[in-house]
Amino acid sequence: MRIETQAIICAVWPHGEHGAIARALTPVDGLQPGYVRGGRSRRLRPILLPGNLVQAEYRARTEDQLAQLSVELVHSRAPMLSEALPAAAIDWVTALTAAALPEGQAYPRVYEALDGVLSAVEAAPSAKGWATALLRYELLVLRDLGFGLDRPEWPPFLLASAPGEWEDIFQGLRITGDALTRDLLTGREANVLDARERLVDRLRRVTR
Repeated sequence: MRIETQAIICAVWPHGEHGAIARALTPVDGLQPGYVRGGRSRRLRPILLPGNLVQAEYRARTEDQLAQLSVELVHSRAPMLSEALPAAAIDWVTALTAAALPEGQAYPRVYEALDGVLSAVEAAPSAKGWATALLRYELLVLRDLGFGLDRPEWPPFLLASAPGEWEDIFQGLRITGDALTRDLLTGREANVLDARERLVDRLRRVTR
């Protein structure tokens, strides 16, 4: 197997003394795991950050073997990780992606939407500028994985494709949060919901 593609880093775990296993979302080949030799080194740690866009090359002798992964940085979102609220948003959307999507299945709409949310977090001067995009991303992940909500359940501002007020956004987050907890993030995957709780808590603080 050989895959050369741009990818968004979604999760990274240490492996062995110096290496790391990264899971990255690709436009065509879906969520792909790979072993990065020296992934915990000073040179590679800043590249293997969730949210970063990388040029990735996966190599494996068979489809069942964990691929060797080499990465080059295309775009860093590290500056956002020094700010509590953007960092919480990036942490949640990447953790959701890594936990929810099955490996090796293409989800091109999810890839585009994830890139869009991350770009919105970078560009917006305040959380209100990207909170609606994040809510839409949760809805898209649920829908593409077969747990879509009926449109009458959506907050009205989403149906009208209009910006929402904070009350509307929090209503939407309650709805998607219930669906994620009930249908998608169960068992071991439920651990990532802690990242969502931290994000929602921080959003509520800035709206008080």
